[in-house]
Amino acid sequence: MTDENLTELQQDLVQHAREIASEFSLTYWYEKDEAAEYPWEFVRAFADAGYLGIIIPPEYGGLGLGITEAALLLREIAASGAGTSGAAAVHFYVFPPAPIIHHGTDAMKSAFLPQMAKGELLMAFGVTEPNAGSDTSRTSTRAVRDGDRWLINGQKVWTTNAQNASHILLLTRTSPRDDERPFEGMTLFFVPLDRARCTIRLIKKLGRAAVDSNEVFIDNLEAQDADIVGEIGKGFYHLITGLNPERIVLAMEAIGMGIAALRLATEYAKERIVFNNPIGSYQAVAHPLADSWAHLQAAELMAMRAAALFDKGKHCGAEANAAKYLAADAGFQACDVALQTHGGFGYAKEYHIERLWRESRLYRLAPISQEMVLNYLSERVLGLPKSY
Repeated sequence: MTDENLTELQQDLVQHAREIASEFSLTYWYEKDEAAEYPWEFVRAFADAGYLGIIIPPEYGGLGLGITEAALLLREIAASGAGTSGAAAVHFYVFPPAPIIHHGTDAMKSAFLPQMAKGELLMAFGVTEPNAGSDTSRTSTRAVRDGDRWLINGQKVWTTNAQNASHILLLTRTSPRDDERPFEGMTLFFVPLDRARCTIRLIKKLGRAAVDSNEVFIDNLEAQDADIVGEIGKGFYHLITGLNPERIVLAMEAIGMGIAALRLATEYAKERIVFNNPIGSYQAVAHPLADSWAHLQAAELMAMRAAALFDKGKHCGAEANAAKYLAADAGFQACDVALQTHGGFGYAKEYHIERLWRESRLYRLAPISQEMVLNYLSERVLGLPKSY
């Protein structure tokens, strides 16, 4: 990718992030994936550089930078070959705290944000439920007041970091669902992840074994009023303030994975000799690689446009969703083309392409599916009738 339009600060950030990430080889990520081990050494390297607090305000120990800088950081991490194993490990220090940054009390921010910025506090993100899916209004985890405390009961799924996290951000229902106002009545809690009240089950999955995903069963987990993020009943709206920037950054992660795969495939295509010529000289190999480069470039332009709009305080819903849509497809396409370029060796773990291929597939599913993005664009941009 070309970064000639970046500010000096952004160029320095890109270079520094690239240098840190390059200290962790493809073999490191292969071993983490095989052993399903959290990449603590990698996280610590970025914590020591201050990057876990990239969007946390300086008064709470962060760098106070924008979404553009965060997006560039995560792109470089993914592009190093770390893939989503590395990107997610940093991502979940950067973005799940967003509701706390924007809506938490001063006491909550003072207590927890400096720890997050230093990498001393790992949080889990408890929003998705097995019976709600993309319809968050169907959240059924309940928080009920009991004297001077709250008792939380329910179930979450695809909860990242629950194996190691000390705290969890939980979206709950504090009043019944109203069909006329389905997103009212939900409340966010940031509470200690009490293993005596929460049963955590690891989900074995296609990719990103190094960063855990889990089912969480919650049985009378206690919370206090001081644990509420923002207003009671407004939790969904507090949550969505972070959705557009997260989609922008996830788009850049997918692009970074495509960059890594394209780099590996291009090197292989120059070196692999078949019929007395490098396979990169054959158009059947060269053209798909060139096509992938073009799609990655286009997706990055949309992602950077969305980031610029957000950092200027302008609405960017269409651009953020479009960036995620384009990047998820472009990143996976690049990984798929890279695997095809390697032929049978692409199927072998030692060439590292198959890990990127497996991990990149996630971005077409989460945190919002490609189909839901198209629903959003159809309704909000084109003005077509809502279908659901």
